[in-house]
Amino acid sequence: MRPTLPQWSGTLAAKAAAFITVMCCALAALLGVLVHVQVTNQTVSQARDQALQRLTQATERYEAGDTLRRGAGVDPPELPGKLRDLAVAGDRGTMVADRAGRPTMWAAGPVDGERALAVAVDYSQQARTIEGLDRAIVWSSGLAIGATLLVGAFAVTRVTRRLHTTALVARRISAGDLDARVNDPGTGPRTEAGLRTEAGPRDEVAAVAAALDSMAASLQDKLLAEQRFTADVAHELRTPLTGLHAAAELLPPGRPTELVRDRVAALRTLTEDLLEISRLDTGRERVELDTERLGPLAERAARAAGNGTEVRVVRDVSVETDRRRLERVLGNLVANAHKHGRGPVVLTVDGPVVTIRDHGDGFPEYLVAHGPQRFRTEGGTRGHGLGLTIARGQAEVLGARLEFANAPEGGAVATLKLAAE
Repeated sequence: MRPTLPQWSGTLAAKAAAFITVMCCALAALLGVLVHVQVTNQTVSQARDQALQRLTQATERYEAGDTLRRGAGVDPPELPGKLRDLAVAGDRGTMVADRAGRPTMWAAGPVDGERALAVAVDYSQQARTIEGLDRAIVWSSGLAIGATLLVGAFAVTRVTRRLHTTALVARRISAGDLDARVNDPGTGPRTEAGLRTEAGPRDEVAAVAAALDSMAASLQDKLLAEQRFTADVAHELRTPLTGLHAAAELLPPGRPTELVRDRVAALRTLTEDLLEISRLDTGRERVELDTERLGPLAERAARAAGNGTEVRVVRDVSVETDRRRLERVLGNLVANAHKHGRGPVVLTVDGPVVTIRDHGDGFPEYLVAHGPQRFRTEGGTRGHGLGLTIARGQAEVLGARLEFANAPEGGAVATLKLAAE
């Protein structure tokens, strides 16, 4: 099984910090090894040359019969065995070994009678130099890694902060706030439309932010044009429909007259629904709040919708709401349950939560997943698909949450959650 990592480990900042740390450590280790090897080789080479030079001088004094100086001798007991064997075999060599607890550079060469002439040179100073160099490499590497990590974390944090801001704006746009803009500082100065123009080279984050702002502005323009078109069409239809309604009232009684009046009424209802949706789309609707008992209000809305809706009040509460808008929401939900579902239709009030349930085939899958869509109906049912769209829009104006689901045992369930007083 793969180990479960903490959530923060998946962030870009954590990954960048880990990458910077690994690269800094690798680079510091490489440079440290190179410096250590270079300095050590140079120090050892100088000590070896000095020891071999003293060995040459000691050999000359030994062959001349002079007394050997201090640090030189024939077959000294401290001489390393490997170096002694090398000298007895007729070769000269050097080796670093401890002598009385101190590092020493030994140099040995052959003399007569298979004996070894050796010279000992104190290596303590060179050893301390190398140790000091190693400590300096470790400390400087640690400081360099820390400084690089801080600078890198600062730079990466700036980038991730800008990406986080861009993601927040994208979520606001997807939630319906088309006025949201990133306005990343990496882009150019703003235009009259509120966007930023390109001013010189931009990094990738600024390019993404600019593209998102441009997309939001284009989407906003198209939606505003669509809203204006819908409102204009609905307003233009009002006048001829009023004339049609008046003319239909003057027709003689009969089946054709009833059909004409029914279609004219349907067109007037559609026109009023379109006007209401266009007002909701503008986002400028204002509520007139008042304290209402939810139980009696729900009963009035059910009676107004007709069709014998059963009302159950489990727990009544007072809510601060706009009575007209709330009755509109409940009426549309009840009417939709009767039109597209099957009875019995039950409206239940349980505190600030109101549920409307029918016992039909349930909501379509698209509606449960994405919410109602205007002018979309399924299953051959009659209607324009605007009732639930208006109900959701009015619920949003009230600050309520409207959810759609299907009961496990069958039937559609609409749940309206209000804020209790």
